[in-house]
Amino acid sequence: MPRIGRSRARLASPQGAAGPSGPPLPADAPAGTVPAGGDHPLLAQLHARHGFAVPDASAFDGWAAQPGAALVAFVEEPVRVKESLDLAVIAPQIARAFPGAFRCAVLMPAAARAVAVRYGFRRWPALVLLRDGAYVGAIDGLRNWDEYVAEVARLLAAPATRPPSIGIAVSASGAGAPCP
Repeated sequence: MPRIGRSRARLASPQGAAGPSGPPLPADAPAGTVPAGGDHPLLAQLHARHGFAVPDASAFDGWAAQPGAALVAFVEEPVRVKESLDLAVIAPQIARAFPGAFRCAVLMPAAARAVAVRYGFRRWPALVLLRDGAYVGAIDGLRNWDEYVAEVARLLAAPATRPPSIGIAVSASGAGAPCP
């Protein structure tokens, strides 16, 4: 049974030696990788306990372009979007439900905000599934467990597609009117 009330340092690093910005990175961590954690232990444990990659915005494209499927958790500061903490618990469970189906990453708030505009999801937090760097689909907001399982299974079988965009309607006044 997991202990409740563990210290931040113990959650942030299996060795219990986390610095103020999170656990130390492995020597072979790619350039642009940021320490996991932000300010909340549940976000930090995605990397320290569950092995999620933590690319920053500048390293994300390189990480995403690796061959195969990838599940990316987009989280926001828990004080702004408290459901980010729920996703920090749900994402590792999804990875365990689909063993070996995809590699996992979490984009911490600053990186998530910078990268999110590419994928057109409307609610935070969100999961995005990529294949070989190409967008397959997103699950935004929180869902029931059976919905997560069904949607991830559907996305794993789906082809890559164009991410949704905000979409701005364009119309011309009168038939055949030239654009200014």
